[in-house]
Amino acid sequence: MRITIIYSYPNKEGFNAGILKQVKNNLSTKHQVTIIDLYAENFDPVLHFDHLHQRRFLKDDPDLADYRQKITDSDLLIFIFPIWWSGMPAILKGFIDRTFSKGYAYSYKGLLPTGHLKGKKAWIITTNDTPSFYVHLVQKDYGKVLSKQVLKMCGIKTIKRSTAYYLRGSSLKRRQSFLRKIGLYSQRI
Repeated sequence: MRITIIYSYPNKEGFNAGILKQVKNNLSTKHQVTIIDLYAENFDPVLHFDHLHQRRFLKDDPDLADYRQKITDSDLLIFIFPIWWSGMPAILKGFIDRTFSKGYAYSYKGLLPTGHLKGKKAWIITTNDTPSFYVHLVQKDYGKVLSKQVLKMCGIKTIKRSTAYYLRGSSLKRRQSFLRKIGLYSQRI
């Protein structure tokens, strides 16, 4: 299986880095794994629209060709990111805005979107500092938003969403348990 991990966290020592390590170390060696580390690659999340960069040509942007090829070649996309201010990091939002563009990832037939990335699957792994009851009652779960409002529109089926809630108030035992679960699920892929 061809797997692309889209990783969005700037701290090489943080918990999200531990999640990435756990996933990488537990995926079978029979898989072909590619990592897109948006911060390490200094990905430019800003959309540039002017007379040279028009929205209708975004699908053909040569700066995004390598990223699109990695996505096109993948069977499974694994997203790893923290929830900040009730949303994904701006660098990941910009990656989605620029890379999963109309004409590449989806198009419209009349009023309805048609996904161009059918047959692909996704696993979304998020962390946050919010207690789970508050997320469920008040805030949007951005892993769910990514799954239902972005990936589904592009034809990608989310097979699993994993969330580590309230990291700032969690015990070492709870964090280690989450990492073990991530490792076990990675082994089953």
